[in-house]
Amino acid sequence: MYPPAPWRLHGQLWLSLFGVGRGGAPGRPPGVCAVALVRYEAPGVLTYDELLVSRPVARPVRGVTVDQIWVDSAASMLGGRELWAIPKELAAFDAGVRRSRLVDRAAWRVTHQGAPVLQARFEDASRFAPRLPFRGTVWQPGLVGEPGLDGPRSARLSGSARALPCRGRWHFAGDGPLGWLAGHRPWLSVRLTDFALEVGGAS
Repeated sequence: MYPPAPWRLHGQLWLSLFGVGRGGAPGRPPGVCAVALVRYEAPGVLTYDELLVSRPVARPVRGVTVDQIWVDSAASMLGGRELWAIPKELAAFDAGVRRSRLVDRAAWRVTHQGAPVLQARFEDASRFAPRLPFRGTVWQPGLVGEPGLDGPRSARLSGSARALPCRGRWHFAGDGPLGWLAGHRPWLSVRLTDFALEVGGAS
């Protein structure tokens, strides 16, 4: 089982923006995409790790759509699919964060069905940034071939976090599900520290 909407979540997020030309992932339009690694922590309604790839959309609503996403929680996977048609799959995560006096250092490794997906490392000082609010919308076209989930759905996002640009280094497995990003370097990387997030709340 999974908790009812809205989900109130807390945690840490590392995100990088990439520019992708034609010939990227099948069915993906060229343009900018965001790749994020997230650790959801207590006291949120669920605790789990997540890897997602999203891109901006302007219609039918202005927001983002999630094209690929993996989690290590069956409850998160089922809830994301059934509540908002987010195409969550299961993966394995190995992650750690080390805090020094000034800088946080994070290292991530993600595998899917026993095969590598990516490795990533980050350095940041965002815990010293002021807490600021954010809000947005996730719009999903539906899950093809899944009755009851094959129509469009959307979810409101709102919350706050301490955020600053960070140093991010990514290595995508060339034969993995994100192999279309292999060799790409991020335009910009950002860390959101100690975020508080509500997903699927009222507009």
